[in-house]
Amino acid sequence: MNQEDSNFIQQQLSINGITDPAYTPLIGKLVREIRSSGVRTLGIAGSQGSGKSTIARILKGLFEQESRYQVALLSLDDYYKTREERLAMQQTHPLFAVRGVPGTHDTAAMLAAKTALLAGEEAVLPKFDKGLDDRVGREVLPSGTNLLILEGWCFGASPEPANRLERAVNALEADEDPLGLWRREVNRHLANEAYQSLFAVDYFLFFKAPSIDAILDWRLQQEQTVNQGPRSMSKSALQRFISHYQRITEWMLIDVPSHANVVVELNADHTIANVIERNDSA
Repeated sequence: MNQEDSNFIQQQLSINGITDPAYTPLIGKLVREIRSSGVRTLGIAGSQGSGKSTIARILKGLFEQESRYQVALLSLDDYYKTREERLAMQQTHPLFAVRGVPGTHDTAAMLAAKTALLAGEEAVLPKFDKGLDDRVGREVLPSGTNLLILEGWCFGASPEPANRLERAVNALEADEDPLGLWRREVNRHLANEAYQSLFAVDYFLFFKAPSIDAILDWRLQQEQTVNQGPRSMSKSALQRFISHYQRITEWMLIDVPSHANVVVELNADHTIANVIERNDSA
């Protein structure tokens, strides 16, 4: 990594309030891997508030400085189904009214965008407003992409073993999904070819949170920073909100390190505790 790259990374980290010096060599390693191995698709996963979206944007900005790279970034957060579609899913189970879990994404549209971009064609990117909880427009990504970054909280997740679905992991599941119908349906969606095809990438980075409690604190920090005013959720509302994600999040902490190329273990203060590389990294 040259000095110009290092300066850009450090500047962007500072702008985003990331002070841990361990992030600069981490991003530098990813840059070298992409350049040397001809990586065309990079997947980044991590819980809410883990910093995955920030790192994805920094990488996009860095590579866009080079004329030989045209970079596109696709996020699961952009491809939620419309509010009307998700409300209709309540006929399957009321908990599907809340966005985020597998089944609430427009996987067909995101997979079509991924396929088009990798074929050198333009693609459609929906715009989703989390405050309004609905789509607010669309953007056309230009043709010519040769580096595609895909990110999302459950990106790269595998379906959970059936025996793990029997027990509720929190009060939300115990009280509102006592028979396990919702969690089994979520798991069925996750096992679908559309999700697993989306998750197929050349290189996969996973930010591993230390605990659910840390994730709640991170998400609360995000809420206080981004969604100030009437759109802001209280801590109790956020506790309920992330309870929808707890099951898959905890399963990913166990399962994803077995197939991620790089696992970044985080401390509760967002500093990097450890970086683990798979021996068979491509």
